[in-house]
Amino acid sequence: MAKHKIGTQNDFPSGQAKACKVADIDLAVYALSNGYYATQARCTHLRASLTEGEIIDDRLIQCHRHRARFDIRTGEVVDWANFPPGIQILNLVCRRKALKTFPVSVEDGTLYVEI
Repeated sequence: MAKHKIGTQNDFPSGQAKACKVADIDLAVYALSNGYYATQARCTHLRASLTEGEIIDDRLIQCHRHRARFDIRTGEVVDWANFPPGIQILNLVCRRKALKTFPVSVEDGTLYVEI
């Protein structure tokens, strides 16, 4: 794995997600109360941007399109897509799939992600 600079702590406001591109990989970087985390930028359901989603309870990201929820720290699926009513039929084809996660470290106020 290689370590890549993604910005400073000031570039990532607390409680928000921000899009980054590192080594040709689109990431969503989250500033939570207990640290910084990075996942792939797109939902594994139908590829909606997770940076447009909602951070819930300082640990989950909810996709804005079909409300799939993922644990930001581990990438695990907490709730699969469930909105609008009827989307469950599509879920027969789009199986649950965790997000890829990437370690983030902070050194002297600068954030790095390992890819």
